[in-house]
Amino acid sequence: MADASAPARMEDLAVLPLFFRLKGRPALVAGASEAAAWKAELLAAAGADVTVCLGGEKACDELLALQEDGRVRLQAVNWQVAEWRDLSLGLADCDDDAAAEAFAARARAEGVPFNVIDKPAFCSFQFGSIVNRSPVVVGISTDGAAPVLGQAIRRRIETLLPKALAEWAGLAASLRDAIGARLKPGGARRAFWEHFVDLSFAGRPEEEAAERLMTRATQIATAPQTGSVTLVGAGPGDPELLTLKAMRALQSADVILFDDLISPEILELARREAKRMLVGKRGGRTSCRQEDINRMMLDLARAGKRVVRLKSGDPSVFGRSGEEITALQQAGIPVSVIPGITAASALAAGTTTSLTHRDCAQSVRFITGHSKKGALPEDIDWRAIADPTTTTMFYMGGRTAGEISARLIAEGLSPETPVLIAANISRADEKRWHGTLAGLGEGMKEIGYDNPVLFGIGRVFARKMAGTEAIDETQSVFHKPMHGVQALPALSR
Repeated sequence: MADASAPARMEDLAVLPLFFRLKGRPALVAGASEAAAWKAELLAAAGADVTVCLGGEKACDELLALQEDGRVRLQAVNWQVAEWRDLSLGLADCDDDAAAEAFAARARAEGVPFNVIDKPAFCSFQFGSIVNRSPVVVGISTDGAAPVLGQAIRRRIETLLPKALAEWAGLAASLRDAIGARLKPGGARRAFWEHFVDLSFAGRPEEEAAERLMTRATQIATAPQTGSVTLVGAGPGDPELLTLKAMRALQSADVILFDDLISPEILELARREAKRMLVGKRGGRTSCRQEDINRMMLDLARAGKRVVRLKSGDPSVFGRSGEEITALQQAGIPVSVIPGITAASALAAGTTTSLTHRDCAQSVRFITGHSKKGALPEDIDWRAIADPTTTTMFYMGGRTAGEISARLIAEGLSPETPVLIAANISRADEKRWHGTLAGLGEGMKEIGYDNPVLFGIGRVFARKMAGTEAIDETQSVFHKPMHGVQALPALSR
């Protein structure tokens, strides 16, 4: 029995995307307008046998051209007297709702899917924006709510899909049966097709492409099936900050081990069939032990699984990637790393701040605010960090913020040094506090300790107020900053 408390694997759909196979099937279009001509041409492009009922009106030039090319058949009769038997689709361009309702009623009675152009209330299906790399066809729907948005999405997808994709799709069709016979379902077959996909985005297929791909299939079939682990940086939370390479890794994973800080929107981008396993590690909370995570990765990879270890931010910045990489390499498991946008970079971008602005800072440091025991690391060189020409970004330092402030001030850093604290960086509920080093501890109390937090210390944070207009460039970079927490407006994703 399914667990009723488990999250849905698929969110609600406004419409169900379907693809009709129309080759040689009869379809009816009612109307003599340019809009009717466009729909008739679309159906003809899909191979339908298209009859256009003009209803006594004069056909537009576009329809006459389609008839001359032999792509559609024009009839002067009204659609009411047309032959509806065996129709696959019925489309109409109607002047008013009464005519649209009559067409829709006839189609419903005949059991024919129908669409009345620009009248969604009288449609059993809708057309979306199309990206054509046939046999690869991408359909985009906004459920009639925002056709302009659908067109904008189509333009973006057009730039991502190379024209040669059509040739690769044809090659895939020609190889499918042979690959199915040579490679068993599962990891080996998927490994081949992922290799195929990598090639398909690199250029046009060469003349020997089919032969080389079959050789590759033989290599995969005879090689021992060993899994792999990819450490993937998920960034600070906004799914739009994922790299394309990270997206591809999520789409090819068998198992995803994810941190507690990974947003649901990012997990939604993963392959549907992938098993998702929470291995969260949070300061001050019950967490998986690192040894258990390492063992889990080893066991899964040895079982032939493609494992994605999904980490918040960048795996190489306070992400314990070193321990995991060492454990995997010592066991002979292939491991790779896909970087992500670290929180400091996301905060800088979100506040349009240059962390190394040449008028304020000569360097930038990333420092952890706590050790394995939860206290401040014992070997921090506080005198070096108290350099006023350095921007310092403290990760995981929420509960030690007051002590950090005291140590830096004791080493000579001005209590008036600007500070910016941010929680839930890049997310809809991001909060920021802007103040001075002397008030860092109080600022952390206002921000709170429940969510991931980062704070930056340095002159660069005096150049702009968090969430406000830039200060006058003629003012000193030591301008005393504004204090207080700012909850940013929710962003529309």
